[in-house]
This record gives sequence, structure tokens and C-alpha cells, in this order.
Amino acid sequence: MTHDPLSRRGFLVAIQLAAGGLALGLVPAPGLAAEPSGRVGEKPSHADPAEEKTAPGLNPNPLVHVGLDGVVTIVCARSEMGQGVRSSLPVLISDELGADFARVRIVQADGHPRYGDQNTDGSSSVRSFFDELRLAGATARVMLVAAAARRWKVAPASCTTRDSLVVHVPTGRTFGFGELSAEASKLPVPKPSKVALRPRAELAHLGGSPPLVDGPAVVTGAALFGADLRLADMLVAVIARPPVVGGKLVRFDATAALGVPGVRHVLAMPTPKAPFAFQPWGGVAVLADDTWAALRGREALVVEWDSGENATYDSATFRDVLLASVRAPGVPLRNVGDVDAALASAAQVIEAEYHVPHLAQMPMEPPAAIARVAGGRCEIWAPTQNPQAARTDVAKLLGIPEDDVVVHVTLLGGGFGRKSKADFVAEAAFLAREAGVPVRVQWTRTDDIQHGYYNTVNTQRLVAGLDAAGTVVAWHQRTAFPPIGATFGPQDVPGLDDLQQGVLDLALAAPNVRAEACAAEAHVRIGWYRSVYNIFHAFASGSFIDEIAHARGQDPRDTWLDVIGPARILSLQDLGVEKLTNYGASLETHPVDAGRLRHVIERVTQLSNWSQRVGAGRALGLAAHRSFLSYTGSVVSVVRDPRNKVRVDEAWIVMDAGTVVNADRVHAQLQGSVAMGISNALFGGITMKAGATQQTNFHDARFARIGDVPRQIHVEIVPSEGPPCGVGEPGVPPVGPAIANAVFALTGERVREMPLLPALRG
Repeated sequence: MTHDPLSRRGFLVAIQLAAGGLALGLVPAPGLAAEPSGRVGEKPSHADPAEEKTAPGLNPNPLVHVGLDGVVTIVCARSEMGQGVRSSLPVLISDELGADFARVRIVQADGHPRYGDQNTDGSSSVRSFFDELRLAGATARVMLVAAAARRWKVAPASCTTRDSLVVHVPTGRTFGFGELSAEASKLPVPKPSKVALRPRAELAHLGGSPPLVDGPAVVTGAALFGADLRLADMLVAVIARPPVVGGKLVRFDATAALGVPGVRHVLAMPTPKAPFAFQPWGGVAVLADDTWAALRGREALVVEWDSGENATYDSATFRDVLLASVRAPGVPLRNVGDVDAALASAAQVIEAEYHVPHLAQMPMEPPAAIARVAGGRCEIWAPTQNPQAARTDVAKLLGIPEDDVVVHVTLLGGGFGRKSKADFVAEAAFLAREAGVPVRVQWTRTDDIQHGYYNTVNTQRLVAGLDAAGTVVAWHQRTAFPPIGATFGPQDVPGLDDLQQGVLDLALAAPNVRAEACAAEAHVRIGWYRSVYNIFHAFASGSFIDEIAHARGQDPRDTWLDVIGPARILSLQDLGVEKLTNYGASLETHPVDAGRLRHVIERVTQLSNWSQRVGAGRALGLAAHRSFLSYTGSVVSVVRDPRNKVRVDEAWIVMDAGTVVNADRVHAQLQGSVAMGISNALFGGITMKAGATQQTNFHDARFARIGDVPRQIHVEIVPSEGPPCGVGEPGVPPVGPAIANAVFALTGERVREMPLLPALRG
């Protein structure tokens, strides 16, 4: 591992040390010259946690090891990309175990099935593993207590653990964890049914703000991301990819590229076959001693492409295709009552059509991966959200067993769903094999924007029928978008899994409801993006409810509550759906709860002083949404700046996410959600012409900058002891419609298409 002495990180480390600041300890790690240790307050180790299996001490499961020295090693099996998962998950285990967190060592898991699902996506790290993580810590606790009780010849029930000690409560006698770990390791591992979890009151950090494990390393520049690692004899590769997905290489001339000093190889990449899934895009790779030489070599390539059948894709004309799709009947996936009859007899009918373009994740760290292939084995270092998928895809591409592929997970400089896909990892593995030396594949910002997996484009048509009293008696919604499933096989009509995101689980009091999925063919790679389909479904329904309020001449807040209806749990029959995949959770544990949605609306409007929503040169907008099992309400204030441009001035966001493990990280996630919601609503949009993406960098693929972010973002977390829900994604969806509704309140102009700013500025 080396650092460029003129790099930002090198500069930060130098001034920190010069000032007598934090110095991080270093220990060896596989394949690297040195690696920071994993003590709390330092950067966690990337050493293979499987090595803990052979270390003496207690190792009752893949996540926990208690050493003879009393140090507790906790494995984090999820990827850290700024959300604080390496703080939240280990703290939960540590509290259940009763460990002194200052004596906890945190290790990042490699990709392997022994850890269960490692895909850090879908806001699932806490909600899906809350009890399992507690059980991992509790199992170790039970075994340590049993060992101590045998020594003392007392009942285990008379003992407890705290501060890495087993304590005999009646006498105050103690044993340190290290004194018991060898003896405890010889005991049988108890079955889960025999392990009791602590009362929640004993989980010292639950709902608090535990130490941010990676904070010091990130602040000082010592943290290692995917592109920071160096291996001996490593080459850097950049790839010229076909401009259009599915395009093929016709020919290339590498003469000039090979003449660039430092360029060592020019290699053709494999040509992917549909369905493209997570395969590399194809093209021509330039391998060089450093990134600059590789980029210059790529510029010197002469390449001819066959763009293929997707060369006809034009996002402007495809908008009309989607519009035609939602103006025709689709596949009904939700049905209550008789919508057609209710609309025919309604005193007033309101109609609106909404459009949201493709969106690109654009994490601050573009994709990068290092691979070393030797002796029939492959070793990977990558900022991946899904190391197991990377392992599978690399093994398939190289034609070797998965057990011969090791994927080490580095820190991620953002992900938002982009790094769940393993294409960039597979590229590195292929080139390392072909070149016979370690290779780092480096994507540029332009590569990332033009060759990624986009959030899908969407058009919706909503129709509501009101009776003479203004009550909504009918709700009809059609949505058309190329589904993610099209990336993996033929699919042009969204299904139940797709419409569960904000359509099938939308709480409505109307006695007549129908929702239909309409056809749309994919012409780009569609993938996950933070909050996925909820972005456009919330934009449409949240804007439409505001339109209903205007038509009724009523306060939008009151209309929201009327449309949702009274507090109640909605059954499948109430919703009018055959089934609800419900983000992988049971409806018994996580029902569709209109009361929780109402509460976040009531609370966020109270916090924002909603009664003063218009005046003094500003206006407020409101929206709310259920996604990833959480309920979020958002109010934003928009103003005209000195140049007469609309901007978001202040924001309030309230979330009911059930039990919260790490309140500090939830606050940060919600603040980030507001910034990302502003980016989507005001600036977002990826467009294609002749099948190729038109945007190239941050100058034409905008997101919110510091001047675009509100001067204040107010966050409130609803106190709850309910089951944990998602956090990372559900804060985003209501922000966009809240902005659109505030813009209407300020300007009187209803904008039904994102991004909003082009329409507002003419």
C-alpha cells in the first residue's frame, strides 16, 4: 500500500501527524504491504475473518470471536458506504454480548455464503438482521456465562455480563472474557431456541449515537477506498466501451495507444450477450503503469462500433411511447370496487400525467476494482455492495469454482445501488488473467454516467373522481416503465414486485381503486437506485393529492389525511391486491398502517408551522410516503433567490422507522435524503440520443451543490419499539413531490415532470 505524497490523503495525514493528532496502528493484511487495525476508534481491518476460526478462543458463529486476551472480534458482513453500518451492526452484537466496546475489534467480511445475504441494498442491513445479530452476540454470552457458572458452581441465571466481564450478581465475583474463552469454546453451541435475548433496556447503545468507527480514518484521509490500494506489479486499466448498450466492437487500431509511454497492453473485452445482467459492457481495455497513461492511451485508440438495435433509442420520443402506454388499458394489479362506474357518476373528475426520466447514481467514488489471478485462483479488492454476487460472476467469467475466488470489501465512497452490480469487478478479473499481473480497473466519472445501470424512466396517468361533497370516491392509476427484470431476461410489463413500491401499498380511503401496469421496453441497463421505483410513484401520487386539494379548495394537509382515511391496518382485501411482497417482510410484522402514515404527516406539518405555509416570499409543500416498511413525511420551503430562481430554503422530515439502532446515522441519512431528493427533483435526468447517453460529467449531470441545499434541515425520528424498518432509502421519495407542491404554492405553476427547473426557467 502506497500513497502519492501529493495526494489529498497524504496531505491530510501529514498535517494531522505534524499537529500531534491521531496516529493509526498498522497490522499486516492479505496482499497488502500494511493495513490499519480494527480497534474501535481506528479503521477496521480487511483481514480475512475466516482466519479467526483457527485462532484460539471462543468462536460460536461466523460473526463473533472472543480471544484469550479478552478482545472481542466482530465481523461486519455488510458494506460500509457512509451509512455507518460498521458502527451500527457491531454495536448491536456487542451490547447483546455485554462487551466493553473499547475492547472490540471490527473486521470486514469477505464475500462468502457463511454470512448470509451480504447485499447491502434495499435498506435491509438492520431490519432484516436485527434479531439474528442479537442472537449472535447472545450465543457467545450464554456460553461465557455457562463456563463461569461451572467454575463458580452456581446457576447460570445468577450471572450476567457487562464491560467484557461475566459477573456473579449475588457476590459480585467476576471473570474477564479472556479468562473464560478457551473453556467456553469446548461447550456445545446452544440452539437458538435456548438462547434468551436481553431486555432492550440493557442494550446500552440502542437508539443512541455510538462511536462512528470509520470517522477518524475518513477525516484524516487514512481510510482506504477501492482505488487507494496498490499491489506489486499492478497495472491500471481503463476501457473504451461501446456507446450503446448491446453494441459490439467491429475493429480497433492500437498502434497509437501502444506508443503512449507507460502503456503495456491493449486488449479486447468479451462481448456480452443478452440478457446483459451484470456482465461487463465489452469494448477495448488499455493497461498502463498508471491511470494517466491509461487514459491517454484510450484517447489514442481508433475504434469502430456496431451500435446494434438499441441505437434507435431516443429518450425524448420514448416519453411519447410511455404516454401512449398509460393512455391504454394495462394489466390490473390492484382492484377495489368499480372504478369505471364511480368515475362515470362522479361530480368532478381530475386527471394528470407525470413523467420522471432516467436517473444515474453518480457516487462520489466511481467504480474501481483490483484483481489478482494466479494458480487458478482469483483475489479481488473492490468497493462492492454485493461481494457474493461479485464472487459468483467472477467465477463464471473465469470458469473456476467460487471457492477459488476471494472478494475483499473495501470502503465505498457512496453506492446508491450502482455498486451492487459486479460488472466492474468482473472486468478486473478478466484483465488480470489476460495480462498475467494484478490489474486495477478504473472507471472515470464519464464512464460511470454513460455506462451504468440507470433508474428506469416512468410515465403515469392518474384519475380521481370526487362526489358532490368533494370526497374522493375513485382512484385510477396507470404506471409504465421498463422494469429491472428486463436486465435479467425478457420483461416489458412491471409485475407485483415492482408495483409494491408505492402503488399496491398506497393507503387510500376511496371505495373504488384500480392500479394497472403498462408495457415499456428497456433499451438501457436498468438497475437499483436509492429508493428505486418509489421515486416516481411518490412523485405522481404526492403531486396528485396536492392537485386534488387545489381542486377542492382545501388545505393540502387535510386532503392528504382525507385521502389516506382513518388510522387502520389495511389487509390484502382492503388494498385489493392478490399478494404483497412487502420488501421481503411479513404483513403480520410489517402491515400497511394508515395510522403511521397519518402521524408523520401530522407531525411534520406541526414542526414546520404549516398554518403559515404561504407568505413572506416563500411557500411550503407537503408529501408523505411508505417505502421499505418505513413512513416518512416531508415539508419543504421554496423561495425565489436574488436571481429570481426557485430554490429550497428549508426542509423538515419526519420518519417512523420502528426501532432505531443508531440515531446519529439515521439523522445523517435523512439529511442526505433531502439533498438527494432535491437533486432528483430539480436537476436529475439522464437522456439518450441514438442510444447513447448524452451527459458526461457533473456540469451536465447536475446534483445539489452547497448553494442548493436548504439552510436548515430539521429531522425528527418517531420514537418506537416496533420492529426495525428501512432507513437509507425511504427518506428520498417524498422530497420530490413536496418540492413540486411548494413550487405550485409559490408560483401557481404545476410542473408534472422532473426535473422541475427547466420548466420553471422556460
